[in-house]
Amino acid sequence: MKNYEAVLGLLSILCLLMFTPPTLHSQDKSAQGTVQVHLVATNEAQRGDEVPTLQQGDVKVKQGKNFLKVNQLIPAKGDNAALQLFILIDDTLDTGVGNNLNDIRDFVKAQPSTTMIAVGYMSNAVVQVIQNFTADHDLAAKALRLPRGTLSTMDSPYLSLISLVKGWPQQNVRREVLMVADGIDRLRGVEPLRPTAQPMTPRSGRMQPRSSLLGPDYGPVYHSMPTMSPDVNSASEISQRYNVIVYSLYAVSVGRAARSSWDLQLGLSGLTKLADETGGDCFSLGTSSLVSFKPYLDRLQKMFDNQYYVVFQATPGKKDGLQRVNLTTEVPNSEIAAADNVWVPAGK
Repeated sequence: MKNYEAVLGLLSILCLLMFTPPTLHSQDKSAQGTVQVHLVATNEAQRGDEVPTLQQGDVKVKQGKNFLKVNQLIPAKGDNAALQLFILIDDTLDTGVGNNLNDIRDFVKAQPSTTMIAVGYMSNAVVQVIQNFTADHDLAAKALRLPRGTLSTMDSPYLSLISLVKGWPQQNVRREVLMVADGIDRLRGVEPLRPTAQPMTPRSGRMQPRSSLLGPDYGPVYHSMPTMSPDVNSASEISQRYNVIVYSLYAVSVGRAARSSWDLQLGLSGLTKLADETGGDCFSLGTSSLVSFKPYLDRLQKMFDNQYYVVFQATPGKKDGLQRVNLTTEVPNSEIAAADNVWVPAGK
């Protein structure tokens, strides 16, 4: 097993030398008391296959009721085409997904030379890196293997993603993740719930703790997947904090949870929420297995081909933090997909 942190450290030096866009400068203070930040935005066609080209001034950034000044709209092409794509596969997936691995291999091999690809497998709330970032796409394609199709003691795709993003050196390049998973958080599914309050009733006139129904000494009650995993929010916030866009391909895993329609729907909801909030997309046919990954990977490639750096001025708060922004365009047949929040350093 490769030394994850050491290799990623070397990667950061390589990427800074080879792929840092010369025109992009984020988080620079301005004289007007604002701070310059950036997001990677994807332009998608509302209908049809032809995606319009955006020009400077075509994208508006709104924060609350205020429009922010957009400094640059930089197409992710040419000198700014660098992309780091991390392919994450859940090791709990049923080995039947192997029929789709060739689709991913073909997708990897077809990437342009400006795309660096890494491959890792999620288990025990971490990522086992099989192939670190490389511009050798044949090498990355060969690294893909069948998932083990077994459960571990800490199966949480969201904690695995958090572990990856936190250890990913930052550069001014596109950083995107493609997760192949069902989104089920088996780790959180066995945690006890704290007693919660019952709705107010006319007789009681106040909230009654649920535990009182079973006696005052009754402890926390165990439930399987009572709600969406709380780690979905954490994974989304960490990804937005570090400008990482997350996409997912839905695939079926093993075990009891994979036979529960409730757990399956919660898992798909988690993947969808994570993708939507980071500016990505979740490719699925409900909770059914995808017959082929190819049409969805073709759509993903079109998204990569129509991405832009949107550089704008944000108003800093007293502390560093994520701020809600909304990116829109009035160009006909265009729709902007971007993260819901941008990280804004504190003002001085």
